[in-house]
Amino acid sequence: MKNLITRTVSGVLFVAIMVVGMSFNAMAMMFLFALITGMTTWEYCGLVNSRKRVSVNRFICTAAGVYLFLAVAGFCSGLTPSAVFIPYLLTVVYLFISELYLGQEDPINNWAYTMLSQMYIALPFSTINMLSFRADPSTSEVGYVWILPLSVFIFLWLNDTGAYCTGSLLGRHKLFPRISPGKTWEGSAGGAVLVLIAAFVLSRIYGDMGNGYALPAAVQWMGLGLTVVVFGTWGDLVESLFKRTLGIKDSGNILPGHGGMLDRFDSSLMALPASVVYLYSLTLI
Repeated sequence: MKNLITRTVSGVLFVAIMVVGMSFNAMAMMFLFALITGMTTWEYCGLVNSRKRVSVNRFICTAAGVYLFLAVAGFCSGLTPSAVFIPYLLTVVYLFISELYLGQEDPINNWAYTMLSQMYIALPFSTINMLSFRADPSTSEVGYVWILPLSVFIFLWLNDTGAYCTGSLLGRHKLFPRISPGKTWEGSAGGAVLVLIAAFVLSRIYGDMGNGYALPAAVQWMGLGLTVVVFGTWGDLVESLFKRTLGIKDSGNILPGHGGMLDRFDSSLMALPASVVYLYSLTLI
């Protein structure tokens, strides 16, 4: 009972921070996700450094990840030119060259895990800026559209809730038993239905997604919802495979009852870039 209360309280606080941070203004969103990117990358580096023959530079990987997020935020919002990415590229080059002088047992392992910190965590989180900042077709002025990035997380939360409830009641057929024995096809279907309902409601409240997409508003939002469901599920499975490879149950304990940062944001690491691809694909219709 005590664990349930702890999990509930921390979950409510987490959702409240996310909603307020993304809906308040652009600067609050940037600060929130720069912090999330840093904490998640730091956690990841600590986990992989616990493996034999792996030694990544935890500080530089984390600083590079945060810088990439802020650079993409500045570029997408129109605050900075493309030259803002040059220091990040130099950092990546340094991380490769430094292995020549460190004399580590397995430098290829170090390179692989170092680059994975950027490809798996920093880059996906950075794509939230491509959802958040949109140019007005008539004026070309860039504005902050908070409902799009927030909707991705709303869909992820509803998908998890619907999948858990439906799977607990009706779950019979395992979705991916080798990686996550608890997930079922019935649960996934239940989560998808709940997300589609929420997407339809959002289409009635906010209309279409802007930028002159030809599809009806409901179709636009429901397409985004399905994208989040599919890739969010894959994101969860990817992190489960990562933890199984490391032989751990939770990535950390920073969120009482919910594990670590990777545990909390695993689904979004696949859902965010997939949502960007989906929205930009709409421009082709």
